[in-house]
Amino acid sequence: VQLQASGGGSVQAGGSLRLSCAASGRTFSSYHMGWFRQTPGKEREFVAAISATSGSTYYADSVKGRFTISRDNAKSMVYLQMNSMKPEDTAVYYCARGRKTRGMVVNLREEYDYWGQGTLVTVSS
Repeated sequence: VQLQASGGGSVQAGGSLRLSCAASGRTFSSYHMGWFRQTPGKEREFVAAISATSGSTYYADSVKGRFTISRDNAKSMVYLQMNSMKPEDTAVYYCARGRKTRGMVVNLREEYDYWGQGTLVTVSS
Protein backbone atom coordinates (compact mmCIF):
# COMPACT_ATOMS: atom_id res chain seq x y z
CA VAL A 1 0.00 0.00 0.00
CA GLN A 2 1.28 3.43 -0.93
CA LEU A 3 -0.30 6.77 -0.15
CA GLN A 4 0.52 9.98 -2.01
CA ALA A 5 -0.70 13.26 -0.55
CA SER A 6 -0.91 16.43 -2.59
CA GLY A 7 -2.58 19.81 -2.72
CA GLY A 8 -0.69 21.66 -0.04
CA GLY A 9 0.40 25.25 -0.49
CA SER A 10 0.19 28.73 0.89
CA VAL A 11 -3.08 30.52 1.57
CA GLN A 12 -4.21 33.57 3.47
CA ALA A 13 -6.37 33.31 6.57
CA GLY A 14 -9.98 32.74 5.60
CA GLY A 15 -9.00 30.97 2.41
CA SER A 16 -9.46 27.39 1.27
CA LEU A 17 -7.38 24.45 0.12
CA ARG A 18 -8.24 20.93 -0.93
CA LEU A 19 -5.85 18.12 -0.11
CA SER A 20 -5.91 14.86 -2.03
CA CYS A 21 -4.51 11.46 -1.18
CA ALA A 22 -4.09 8.76 -3.81
CA ALA A 23 -3.89 5.20 -2.55
CA SER A 24 -2.59 2.08 -4.20
CA GLY A 25 -3.79 -1.40 -3.34
CA ARG A 26 -6.94 -3.35 -4.04
CA THR A 27 -8.50 -3.13 -0.60
CA PHE A 28 -8.74 0.65 -0.26
CA SER A 29 -12.50 0.56 0.10
CA SER A 30 -12.33 -1.77 3.11
CA TYR A 31 -10.50 0.57 5.47
CA HIS A 32 -11.01 3.79 7.35
CA MET A 33 -8.86 6.66 6.10
CA GLY A 34 -7.61 9.58 8.12
CA TRP A 35 -5.81 12.90 7.95
CA PHE A 36 -3.31 14.00 10.58
CA ARG A 37 -1.10 17.07 10.82
CA GLN A 38 2.16 17.94 12.49
CA THR A 39 4.12 21.09 13.29
CA PRO A 40 7.77 21.22 14.38
CA GLY A 41 8.27 20.11 17.96
CA LYS A 42 4.74 18.79 18.35
CA GLU A 43 3.21 15.36 18.07
CA ARG A 44 1.24 14.40 15.01
CA GLU A 45 -2.40 15.18 15.73
CA PHE A 46 -5.67 13.86 14.40
CA VAL A 47 -7.61 16.05 11.99
CA ALA A 48 -10.33 13.94 10.38
CA ALA A 49 -11.29 10.39 9.48
CA ILE A 50 -13.83 8.66 7.30
CA SER A 51 -15.23 5.16 7.44
CA ALA A 52 -14.75 2.65 4.64
CA THR A 53 -18.14 3.29 3.07
CA SER A 54 -18.21 7.04 3.83
CA GLY A 55 -21.09 6.43 6.20
CA SER A 56 -19.32 8.10 9.10
CA THR A 57 -16.96 11.03 9.40
CA TYR A 58 -15.01 12.23 12.41
CA TYR A 59 -13.31 15.54 13.13
CA ALA A 60 -11.06 17.13 15.67
CA ASP A 61 -12.84 19.90 17.54
CA SER A 62 -10.38 22.43 16.14
CA VAL A 63 -11.51 21.83 12.55
CA LYS A 64 -15.14 20.86 12.98
CA GLY A 65 -17.39 22.98 10.78
CA ARG A 66 -14.47 24.16 8.64
CA PHE A 67 -12.94 20.97 7.20
CA THR A 68 -14.70 18.18 5.29
CA ILE A 69 -13.27 14.75 4.62
CA SER A 70 -14.55 12.65 1.74
CA ARG A 71 -13.49 9.69 -0.34
CA ASP A 72 -14.02 8.18 -3.76
CA ASN A 73 -13.55 4.43 -3.48
CA ALA A 74 -13.78 3.95 -7.25
CA LYS A 75 -10.71 6.15 -7.65
CA SER A 76 -8.98 5.12 -4.40
CA MET A 77 -8.85 8.75 -3.34
CA VAL A 78 -9.49 10.56 -0.08
CA TYR A 79 -9.85 14.33 0.17
CA LEU A 80 -9.73 17.02 2.81
CA GLN A 81 -11.53 20.24 1.94
CA MET A 82 -10.28 23.00 4.23
CA ASN A 83 -12.28 26.24 4.46
CA SER A 84 -12.06 29.32 6.67
CA MET A 85 -8.48 28.48 7.31
CA LYS A 86 -6.55 29.91 10.23
CA PRO A 87 -2.82 30.44 10.83
CA GLU A 88 -2.95 27.65 13.41
CA ASP A 89 -3.85 25.23 10.60
CA THR A 90 -0.29 25.62 9.32
CA ALA A 91 1.31 22.15 9.39
CA VAL A 92 2.44 19.21 7.33
CA TYR A 93 -0.65 17.15 6.59
CA TYR A 94 -0.50 13.37 6.30
CA CYS A 95 -3.05 10.91 5.02
CA ALA A 96 -3.14 7.46 6.57
CA ARG A 97 -4.91 4.13 6.22
CA GLY A 98 -6.61 2.54 9.18
CA ARG A 99 -5.11 -0.64 10.58
CA LYS A 100 -8.44 -2.42 10.90
CA THR A 101 -11.62 -2.72 8.89
CA ARG A 102 -13.83 -2.11 11.90
CA GLY A 103 -13.68 -1.19 15.56
CA MET A 104 -11.13 1.58 15.18
CA VAL A 105 -10.43 4.40 17.56
CA VAL A 106 -10.05 6.84 14.70
CA ASN A 107 -8.20 9.65 16.46
CA LEU A 108 -5.23 7.53 17.57
CA ARG A 109 -2.08 7.47 15.43
CA GLU A 110 -1.46 3.86 16.47
CA GLU A 111 -4.63 2.81 14.69
CA TYR A 112 -3.11 3.63 11.28
CA ASP A 113 -0.51 1.48 9.54
CA TYR A 114 0.26 3.19 6.24
CA TRP A 115 1.15 6.86 5.89
CA GLY A 116 1.65 9.23 3.01
CA GLN A 117 4.70 11.46 2.73
CA GLY A 118 2.98 14.65 3.90
CA THR A 119 2.10 17.89 2.19
CA LEU A 120 2.87 21.31 3.64
CA VAL A 121 0.07 23.78 4.29
CA THR A 122 0.92 27.34 5.27
CA VAL A 123 -1.74 29.84 6.34
CA SER A 124 -0.67 33.45 6.68
CA SER A 125 -2.49 36.07 8.71
